[in-house]
Amino acid sequence: MPIPVTTILLLTISNVFMTFAWYGHLKFKSAPLLAVILIAWGIALFEYLFQVPANRIGHGYFSAAELKTIQEVLTLSIFAIFSVWYLKEPLHWNHLLGFAFIALGAFFIFHKWGAA
Repeated sequence: MPIPVTTILLLTISNVFMTFAWYGHLKFKSAPLLAVILIAWGIALFEYLFQVPANRIGHGYFSAAELKTIQEVLTLSIFAIFSVWYLKEPLHWNHLLGFAFIALGAFFIFHKWGAA
């Protein structure tokens, strides 16, 4: 599998775990905080099992700044789906506009400008 595909696939899986670790507990507000923290750490372990190899495999093909940008775009994309599907919270126009500005930032990170 090509390096960009492998990297993005692993980062996507990592982000799904990360989103559940960071925000999944919001549906269980009556759960004890310590239990929630320990469960989140357990989920985060799986996040790292995918994120670390993704960054190792992708670095060299992508710069560190590009890897971070991919990570952030995936994070927002997955979070938007998670927020609507799992948390049942709507996305409003200002959220979408903010995400669009972040996507514009990604364009500037990945655009190959002429010789400096």
